[in-house]
Amino acid sequence: MEYNLRDLEVWNEKIEKVAKDFGLDYYPQEFEIISFNEMIGYEAYVGMPSKYPHWSYGKAYEKNKTLYSLNMTGLPYEMVINSNPCLAYLMNENTLLLQILTIAHVYGHNDFFKNNRLFKEGTNAERTLEMFKLDAEIIRSYINNPNIGYEKVEKILDAAHSIRYSIGRTIGVKEISDKEIRSRRIEDYKKEIENRDLLDMYEEVSVPEVDKIPLEPRDDVMGFIIEYGKLEEWEKNILRIVKRESEYFLPQIETKTINEGWACFCHYNILKRLNLDEGLYLEFLKRHNDVVSPILGGMNPYYVGFKIFMDLYEKYGIEKVFEVRKLERDSSFIRRYLTKELCEELNLFQYGKKVFDFVVEEVADEKGWKSIRDKMSEEMGIQGIPHIRVIDLNKRDYCLTLEHVFDGRELEISYAKETIKYIGRLWGYKVKLNTQNKEGEEFTITCNEKGKILITESNKRI
Repeated sequence: MEYNLRDLEVWNEKIEKVAKDFGLDYYPQEFEIISFNEMIGYEAYVGMPSKYPHWSYGKAYEKNKTLYSLNMTGLPYEMVINSNPCLAYLMNENTLLLQILTIAHVYGHNDFFKNNRLFKEGTNAERTLEMFKLDAEIIRSYINNPNIGYEKVEKILDAAHSIRYSIGRTIGVKEISDKEIRSRRIEDYKKEIENRDLLDMYEEVSVPEVDKIPLEPRDDVMGFIIEYGKLEEWEKNILRIVKRESEYFLPQIETKTINEGWACFCHYNILKRLNLDEGLYLEFLKRHNDVVSPILGGMNPYYVGFKIFMDLYEKYGIEKVFEVRKLERDSSFIRRYLTKELCEELNLFQYGKKVFDFVVEEVADEKGWKSIRDKMSEEMGIQGIPHIRVIDLNKRDYCLTLEHVFDGRELEISYAKETIKYIGRLWGYKVKLNTQNKEGEEFTITCNEKGKILITESNKRI
């Protein structure tokens, strides 16, 4: 190794001073130096030092390790946890310059976690590590309980993981309960009766619907199952754990491009102010360009995010850049700030499937760039996950009906069937899912309480 721990401490002090002068506002920062094997493990466990056991994490570890050993994939230079204090992992195999760059990159992420409104509204950084540690202890206690055991816990976790993001889709906003909606409707009805004048006395006033469950469609499928399902309390607790950990990760799903773009913008500007010697500076340019280079046939969020921030900086100055970092998520970031000139510079285009081939549908010309921008914005973050919601609970046979909110993108029916099977096992009664395809043909997938598909009905919509 060309450096030691003291060298990193010295560079961290220099970087932190420049970061503060640049205007970054971040949580106290802690670093841990780890090996590539440990990085593979942390990557499988989404960076958390404590996580409940489940076979999917072992599968992810073995997959990543195999791909890495065959040189078919690389590993991240670092991992950063949204917590207070902020915890970051650095690989000890990194060169000195890579450590310098990644430390600066980490301060960018740290600043973003502390200041972006989605993280401020949707997560509690002070409780992050404690929450994951407590969740792991609870799950392990159920596994070690002779009346429950690993197999039962695994079945609930399998089902919960299949709908982990079928929760509230608006960060920081809790869905209104049926009780609150019912109370509000009754109150509005009473006021309407009281406020009628003599001329309106004989006009009929519609009685509000107050007995239906749910009274309004519910995005939070997992929360609905917790509230109305017939599960045992320990099973509901597992669902609550998966739900709150999924809610923790929602802001990261919604801000992948802007978060990475901001971290790249920060490390780029910090390293330019560090007075690196010629050898380190040349490696910095090489490494930075590797990080923010385009991906053939795909979109590199580091590249797109960095380019947009640099464009904003050059046009409007640093205050605007900090404002965007604070207020936006990926969808609004792209919709508002991806310009025609950037589309051309980034060589963006839109493709679609025609029968068995993929064809270019739009290019970044006078008309096509808006279609590319809008398409990117529409499919980013949580919008890339199918929108499934609860629309009815039949009180007679307890059949649960779900609806796919169709936005022009079809469900992959084979995946939908497997997911419905898991929901059927969780719910314990019949479950229906209504969806449709691009031709307007409607489908209803039905399964029983054992997770067996009973029928898939389809009919042309009139």
